[in-house]
Amino acid sequence: MDNVKENSESEALTEEGQTRRDFMVMTATGVACVGAAAASVPLIKSLAPSADVLAVGSTEIELDKIKEGETKTFLWRGIPVFVRHRNQAEIDAARNVDVATLRDPETDEARVKKGQEKWLVTIGVCTHLGCIPLANKGEYHGWLCPCHGSVYDTSARIRQGPAPKNLEIPPYEFISENKIKIG
Repeated sequence: MDNVKENSESEALTEEGQTRRDFMVMTATGVACVGAAAASVPLIKSLAPSADVLAVGSTEIELDKIKEGETKTFLWRGIPVFVRHRNQAEIDAARNVDVATLRDPETDEARVKKGQEKWLVTIGVCTHLGCIPLANKGEYHGWLCPCHGSVYDTSARIRQGPAPKNLEIPPYEFISENKIKIG
């Protein structure tokens, strides 16, 4: 009979011990979850764009200050944008390319606004590793990325080097004959 009494007391202690242990585990888990949530809030906030970048959601550019054959760099949302005033020879060279030979096939007409072919607007970030290409350089007189040797033509299409795609075209529109709005 003493054995039976001992067993029931140890079972009661075990059940009580597990209940305490379960409570401690749940409490520790709850505290850890609250701590992780509290720590992640500043991290998530740091990933959001800053107020100065958000304030520049669009940029207006006066085109009459850019001479023919010249490329100017502007900032839009913290990224460089190239605006190139192409001459007729550059437009003709870009249009005479066999698109089938390009790594990222895209016609010149698809990269400019109809009636405004002399203006090429492109994001100034190399599609290989994010470097900033140099204007009016390289074999095709477009852009040359000095870091890894990607060469773009006068329509900002990749022609040589490791870059997989053409320079991107940002959303833009002509507000007047000599002014564009990017964004």
